[in-house]
Amino acid sequence: MSKVEHPLHALANYLPEGAFDPVVNLIHQYKVHLTVTRARKSVLGDYRHPSMGSNHKITVNGNLNKYEFLITLLHELAHLLCFEQYRNRVESHGKEWKQIYGNLLGAFIEMDLFPNDITKSLKKTLLNPAATANGETALLLVLRQYNKINKSGAVVLASLPDGILFTAEKGRIYKKIKLRRKRIECLEVKTGNIYLFSALTEVQVVKLADS
Repeated sequence: MSKVEHPLHALANYLPEGAFDPVVNLIHQYKVHLTVTRARKSVLGDYRHPSMGSNHKITVNGNLNKYEFLITLLHELAHLLCFEQYRNRVESHGKEWKQIYGNLLGAFIEMDLFPNDITKSLKKTLLNPAATANGETALLLVLRQYNKINKSGAVVLASLPDGILFTAEKGRIYKKIKLRRKRIECLEVKTGNIYLFSALTEVQVVKLADS
């Protein structure tokens, strides 16, 4: 089982101080079935609209730090609010959703829940919200600084210069080539194959022996 149910009061453990009451009010108001999940590589959160008499369903990864958890939850709540207003008549990340998400995010920014560096990055996000909760690389680079536990020697791929050698998984060695929109093109040294990595992938730099 990848999903873990939590009593609503336990939600406070995943949120910044001061965020619990406004979040719970939204959950009650819209009858949200919220599930905290284990880490997922492809998504940080997910929203499913009601069907066959069920409630709105939102999942959020439980391994996120409190600020990233809240922002991801707000992203999914914006999908809920957009569905409530427009049903399936608009694009999932179209201008309607962006306006709703921007308004919701702006309201929580005004509550002074975030550190200054996150607030500054969030205000830039308000200008054009990303289509995915993990789509704002600059914002997430700031958020990841608040992770309690970081892998020893791990760095975020986006922070490394092009041409650097690194390992990511299973000991394979890659060379960073260039940023391609939201992903980074990398060359696997052994095979010559090209792979696309998330800019936020945690990697370890390969240190070459002195010649």
